[in-house]
Amino acid sequence: MYMTAQIIVNENYCKGCGLCIEVCPRGIIALNPDVITAKGYHPAKLTDESRCSACTNCALICPDVAITVER
Repeated sequence: MYMTAQIIVNENYCKGCGLCIEVCPRGIIALNPDVITAKGYHPAKLTDESRCSACTNCALICPDVAITVER
């Protein structure tokens, strides 16, 4: 059985620091250029849900606890 995974970024907490982008082993997280939060940041987003392995690196590195990984 194939398991899909995804990350959910809480845009109220994400400050667009980019740490999640750096630690993603598959390179599938990017800052969303189309969204600016109320605090003026471009939040992170998952660019290819089909390639997410739910490794949780992004959630573990996030200093603002803005990322939740769903399996």
